[in-house]
Amino acid sequence: MENVKEFKGLNGNLMAFKEEVADAKKITFAGAPGVCTPFAELFAYAVRDKESVFVTLTDISSARKLELTPQGMQLTGPADPKADVVALLGGLSMPKVNVKIGEVQEMIDNILDEDGKLIGLCYMDMFKDAGWDEQLNFDCIIDGTLIGVVKK
Repeated sequence: MENVKEFKGLNGNLMAFKEEVADAKKITFAGAPGVCTPFAELFAYAVRDKESVFVTLTDISSARKLELTPQGMQLTGPADPKADVVALLGGLSMPKVNVKIGEVQEMIDNILDEDGKLIGLCYMDMFKDAGWDEQLNFDCIIDGTLIGVVKK
């Protein structure tokens, strides 16, 4: 994969995602609980006009709706994870999560529509570092770099 666009900041990250899923009706996010869940909620908020679902790790039976509430996007009741976009969150590729690439591919095969789009959402080259960028057929990886400071 080659770089085709640059963005800056959190808003740029969200807008890059919004552009990539502009034609989607439904997005299923898959990620590690706790670490990835708030990112899925944030990205789902950016596209709150679309149906969004969250799958814990690769367990499609765990699929829950991401719905807009007075507190923001929240996981609610059970959902059908089949979608025209599957967005894998970078936390899935962390070694301590212990998710096997074969499990990820099986999940994708079971929930991504035939002409659907596979998107990676990560920071700091997580998918590249795990080798997933070569092992999965991503249509797009949106990779952010965090540089920060602590001020006192």
